[in-house]
Amino acid sequence: MTTTETGREAVERHARTMFEQQGYAGTSVRALATAAGVDPALVIRWFGSKEELFLRVMSLAERPLPDLGGPTGSLGERLVEFALAPDQISVRRDLTALIRASDSSSVRSRLRHVTRTLFVERLVDRLEGPHAELRAHLIASQLGGLLQSWDVAEDESLLAASRERIVALYGPAVQALIDPPTSTSPDA
Repeated sequence: MTTTETGREAVERHARTMFEQQGYAGTSVRALATAAGVDPALVIRWFGSKEELFLRVMSLAERPLPDLGGPTGSLGERLVEFALAPDQISVRRDLTALIRASDSSSVRSRLRHVTRTLFVERLVDRLEGPHAELRAHLIASQLGGLLQSWDVAEDESLLAASRERIVALYGPAVQALIDPPTSTSPDA
């Protein structure tokens, strides 16, 4: 703990790092308290539970959002570029930590809320054609899968690929859901 940092701030700082590196299950209240230099009882008093602390520090609400403006014809590639940008590593880590801890109902609820409010609702406004909300959810799923795969990549071909190559290959897959369906069938 620094001289200007409170015990509560130290717990939040250490919690973010430990949850990102060790995951929710691998991080104990006792270890958090020890790292922050406070008594474990204070962690529970300040935050209520480990789960509440996790939800507080793993909030994606303060993170930069992808720019959904500009031409929709290039939005797929731009979303993939944003997701894999080096300066988005903390967003990828937070999202991966939330996904890994989603066996908790309140974490799962928070993940759904964050996905809906920070991404899906904004994207729906940009999508033309039928099933915009469903397509927005599918795009979020595609990007979430990519983020998680990128963060925990063990496959040599994925690790060896450049960001540019992944954007070139994955961007069109995302774009296929951005572009309005061309079929005139009622299920389109």
